[in-house]
Amino acid sequence: MALTLYNTLTRQKEVFKPIEAGKIRMYVCGITVYDYCHIGHARVLVAFDVITRYLRSQGWDVTYVRNITDIDDKILNRANENGEPYTALTERMIEAMHEDEAALGVLMPDIEPRATGHMDDILDMVQILVDNHYAYATDNGDVYYRISRFPDYGKLSNRNPEDLLAGARVEVGDIKEDPRDFALWKGAKPGEVSWESPWGPGRPGWHIECSAMSTCCLGETFDIHGGGPDLPFPHHENEIAQSEAATGKPYVHYWMHAGAVRVDNEKMSKSLGNFFTIREVLKKYHPEVVRYFLLSSHYRSPINYSEENLIEAKGGLERFYTALRPFADVMPAELSELHHSDYYRRFVESMDDDFNTREALSAMYDLVRDINTQAKTDLAQARKLVAELKAMGAVFGILGCDPEAFMQGGGEGDLDAAQIEALIAERVAAKKNRDFARADQIRDDLLAQGVVLEDSREGTTWRRD
Repeated sequence: MALTLYNTLTRQKEVFKPIEAGKIRMYVCGITVYDYCHIGHARVLVAFDVITRYLRSQGWDVTYVRNITDIDDKILNRANENGEPYTALTERMIEAMHEDEAALGVLMPDIEPRATGHMDDILDMVQILVDNHYAYATDNGDVYYRISRFPDYGKLSNRNPEDLLAGARVEVGDIKEDPRDFALWKGAKPGEVSWESPWGPGRPGWHIECSAMSTCCLGETFDIHGGGPDLPFPHHENEIAQSEAATGKPYVHYWMHAGAVRVDNEKMSKSLGNFFTIREVLKKYHPEVVRYFLLSSHYRSPINYSEENLIEAKGGLERFYTALRPFADVMPAELSELHHSDYYRRFVESMDDDFNTREALSAMYDLVRDINTQAKTDLAQARKLVAELKAMGAVFGILGCDPEAFMQGGGEGDLDAAQIEALIAERVAAKKNRDFARADQIRDDLLAQGVVLEDSREGTTWRRD
């Protein structure tokens, strides 16, 4: 089966055809670093991390670029509120972002350009657009893109430019030729952060930053551009208009957008009090549980963040680790060894179908069922299946923990392992002394605190419920 993906531009699944055989150049819009990353950011980060991992596992040579927006009105406003230089804010938030990514097991991109590091490229692109009459400068130092000059405007978001005009507000004294035109360069007011330009001191608009960084890193035309659900309009629409007007070439062949995250079936927002940062979530849930939760839905589907769904994800991941528990010493198989496996074939077919992680997980669940069956009759075969499961898990960035440590991991306020082991030892002593009432009380007390004891001929093990 050939790799197919849903192209937002054509609004259909297409067989992927690379620009250069065997190679994929991909750009994903990254974070505007004025605050801590939230669970919506985690959706995009994990989705494209898994896509990149999978493509590489299938032999593709992937160049993955994910930018950082480190100059923006939101950044400057937050820095002013904090009474600190904007660079202090962005450096702190970039460090925090990298910590969150590492905690979630998100691999670093090959290239991580920052807008402030590409100011010359931005200015060059704006100048080309002005020279070719796709942009115009105003008396106050702003430069605007002339939408009327780009007949394909709206092709990504499927919007009619005339409808945009009907909905646009025209302010008294508006300096734009057309209310739909958007800023490429913003003239600076006295005291504002600025860079020198042919139109006076100022700073770039958000959209031009990504056009300049992506083409600088990947060329004038590249394979895949990705991002979050809120980006097709206006951000990506504007990127297309700027880039194609500047280069005269198609900008991107395939556009991919992750689905939205809702919280208890409502839109996530600070005003509703349902806004969760990644680090807040990771205080309550293991990083692999969060990854598993995000992978359990197709990347394009909306996903509902709730306590119930996170608990369900934890239970699903525990099914894998329960099967792996007796086989902690087994290493992941080489994927090249699995081409005769029906489970791996289903896994690949699912992922080749627009990266359908939900269906791929279904194949892995069936593999777990087979492991549990074989473990009773054929340990050698069970170990081979475990190696296969771990190999698939590695593609998804899960099943990399020691099974015992995962099953026994706790959150803030829980009994630690030493406390639990001490109570188990006390229970063993109570049973030897035939004090079964005390032994039962210890079991019940631990269960009330989310610790399940499992007795066998080899002794007592435990796990978090």
